[in-house]
Amino acid sequence: MDRNFALEFVRVTEAAALESARLMGRGDEKAADQAAVTAMRKMLNSVQFDGTVVIGEGERDEAPMLYIGEKVGKGDGPALDLALDPLEGTTVCATGGSNSLSVIAIAEEGHFLHAPDVYMEKIAVGPDAKGAIDLTLSVTENLANIARVKNVPVENLTTIILDRPRHADLIAEVRRAGSRIWLIGDGDVSAAVATCKRKSGVDVLLGTGGAPEGVIAAAALRCMGGDMQGRLVFRNDQERERAGKMGIKDLDRIYRIEDMAKGHVMFCATGVTQGPLLDGVRFFRGGAKTHSVVMRSESGTIRYIEAEHHFDRKPRY
Repeated sequence: MDRNFALEFVRVTEAAALESARLMGRGDEKAADQAAVTAMRKMLNSVQFDGTVVIGEGERDEAPMLYIGEKVGKGDGPALDLALDPLEGTTVCATGGSNSLSVIAIAEEGHFLHAPDVYMEKIAVGPDAKGAIDLTLSVTENLANIARVKNVPVENLTTIILDRPRHADLIAEVRRAGSRIWLIGDGDVSAAVATCKRKSGVDVLLGTGGAPEGVIAAAALRCMGGDMQGRLVFRNDQERERAGKMGIKDLDRIYRIEDMAKGHVMFCATGVTQGPLLDGVRFFRGGAKTHSVVMRSESGTIRYIEAEHHFDRKPRY
């Protein structure tokens, strides 16, 4: 995959972040999400490639843009699959909270898990605990194994978990095991990435979140040398049927990181609101600044890009 695509696609996440950031704190989730979706699709169609959305805004009858299976790009050039979330953390953007992002992951055709829009049980760690996680084991056993390979007591670990009622038993077990806990309101893609950043203070991500976001996070962790496992969680027969239509045959399978994002992958993200991974969009008279990260698994390169955008010049988002 051409390394120059990394800079092409960061322009896509920048556009989505700029448009959704205008609606930060305005209380309208739908408007913020739609602004990001419209900007992302417009910019994708300016890129010279033959793209297919495999993780997107939903199925065709649920999403008018960036739906699963939609073709994007100029139509010529390499065939690439996209896993994207124009606005990860829609609620926190609309309420003026922290840590919302625009994210996109890119792989060669057929190299992303076509995850249905259901929940996924997840565990993710950074490079220093790669190989130490196993979803067939209990939370307590996983924390003990992570602590062992990191050569620290469990009490020194910080586990990041989405603050949801469904995680009450998980939180209780993590507390009994002795790990510290960081509860977050939204954004488990950035939380998974945080496990790979020593300065974040996060050692492991645990819990159940969106399966599409799990695939995006797996791409980012592939670039950063981290590790992740996931298992789909179905709440009803309708969700099981949806998974079957998308080619999921073994509903109980544990997916390893290479099962979710294989081959050479890229990951781009731009901050919408302020967070531990990226700064949010900062507007000034006549323009704005964005803060983005671009990663490539092939080289392991991670670039942070701070850009100034002047609204009286092209491109006009």
